[in-house]
Amino acid sequence: MRQHAKTLWFDRTKYVHLEFCVEESKDVKVDIEDDRMVFSCKNEDGIEMYNEIMLYDLVQPKDSRERRSDRSITCFLRKRKEKVPWPRLTKDTNKPAWLSVDFDNWRDWAGEEEGEMAKTEEYLDIINKAGEKGPPPTMDDLDDLDYTTTVVSCGPAELKSDVNGKKETLRGFNVILKDTLLFPEGGGQPDDRGLMNDIPVLRVTRQGPDAIHFVRTPLELGSEVHIQVDWVRRFDHMQQHSGQHLITAIADLMYGFKTTSWELGRQRSVIELDTPSVTAEQVAAIEAQVNEKIRQHVPVHVRVYSVDDPEIEQVRSRGLPDDHTGPVRIIDIEGIDANMCCGTHVSNLSDLQVIKLLGTEKGKKNKTNLTFLAGNRMLNYVGRSHATEKALTSLLKTGPEEHVEAVDKLQKSTKLLQKNNLNLLRDLAVLIAQNFKSGAEKSQIFCLHRKDGDNEFMNIIVNEIGTEETLIFLTVGDEKAAGLFLLAGPTDMVEKLGPRVAELLEGKGAGKRGRYQGKANKMSRRAEVEELLQQSVKELSTKEE
Repeated sequence: MRQHAKTLWFDRTKYVHLEFCVEESKDVKVDIEDDRMVFSCKNEDGIEMYNEIMLYDLVQPKDSRERRSDRSITCFLRKRKEKVPWPRLTKDTNKPAWLSVDFDNWRDWAGEEEGEMAKTEEYLDIINKAGEKGPPPTMDDLDDLDYTTTVVSCGPAELKSDVNGKKETLRGFNVILKDTLLFPEGGGQPDDRGLMNDIPVLRVTRQGPDAIHFVRTPLELGSEVHIQVDWVRRFDHMQQHSGQHLITAIADLMYGFKTTSWELGRQRSVIELDTPSVTAEQVAAIEAQVNEKIRQHVPVHVRVYSVDDPEIEQVRSRGLPDDHTGPVRIIDIEGIDANMCCGTHVSNLSDLQVIKLLGTEKGKKNKTNLTFLAGNRMLNYVGRSHATEKALTSLLKTGPEEHVEAVDKLQKSTKLLQKNNLNLLRDLAVLIAQNFKSGAEKSQIFCLHRKDGDNEFMNIIVNEIGTEETLIFLTVGDEKAAGLFLLAGPTDMVEKLGPRVAELLEGKGAGKRGRYQGKANKMSRRAEVEELLQQSVKELSTKEE
């Protein structure tokens, strides 16, 4: 059984990112060519996932990479032409059913600067105020952003990392401290970043009771170190994590929807609810109640209990990790929820600012995924959306409420023009062939290049002229870049010359029944090909005489 994987894509200056959403994937295979890619794997149920995509423009296969996680496989395709936006992913103007485009994460980066300038004073004021952090909110049970401690151990280590889509292995050191401010990855929350004696901490992981800090510079055993937290990253994680606790509690209180897992993503966060469906009305009701609690300035307390304390039995929990030691930490949203959690949280729901539920989608095993934004992420989302709205208003010459209708009309108009253009191109191919055949002195070779042609255009010309006595060389595409070629004629000549033509054009092709066609990466070398063909025809005529 085979089916397509849901695909998200993001256009960037140098790369196009494709995220194939397959949980617990195995047997992953990614084949990236100049203008297409094929992705396949098996999901946790053994179903084969298969996507074949003809890309909008050319990429550099050798500089493209993929990365697998528990929930998806992300491919980084290096554009052949950097700083050129891709208005769509695939050459097919009709979006295939398997291509699910996340338009919030995707945007035309080339228009960002213009969009930012187009913001109204109202939105500028909102964003500027949001940027003035002032005194930071109390960081649950940690009162300072700086901390001094000592080095317990330091040993050589390696860290696998992705830099601009390329996998790299960094050599450095794993450092264990007597105590730390930096949160190690766990509980659905990513790890902190920060500085250790001005040395960047690139990763923090948990190993039993210890936090392992990866740095590039060794530290002397027993030496004193000064730790600083990356506050922007930390506060963002605090907002999303406390937001998740609040949404989880309200969804359970209102509808009995239990949370089975969650993920704090780079762009947005996802809560997995143990229910086959959630209606739009239920989503709206949960969102309204969540934001009402934020407006009520509900306190959030951090409480610590011993493992055998009976209070622990009264809180929401999925159980302690097998390697847990020491006391148990409870996050208590006053009067709403008490939950066993190791993560970082705000001290009052007012620090969340606002929460937006972006919608739901079908999850695995009869569950539902609920996507949300909290705090500064929501403000940034509003800013980006407004910038996009202003840019579209400028381009479409209509108000925001008419954007969808205007784009729909443009798409229909474009499809009609493309259809008419194809018909004209077919008629032109027939006329070109007939003009050649009716010439006073019929040549043994016919060569033609047309920028706006396609495979069908070339095949029509070949069929009209015939290949019994004429050697035909046709190319279509950008003269200074890449395109397609077709060599047709007597079978023996085509079999002999086809591979040589592909080699000169620095492309590749395949032959069948007197035709050899494929991709050409160096269209500028057409003159060399034509010279080769002229010489071959001349030599053949000499032999026949």
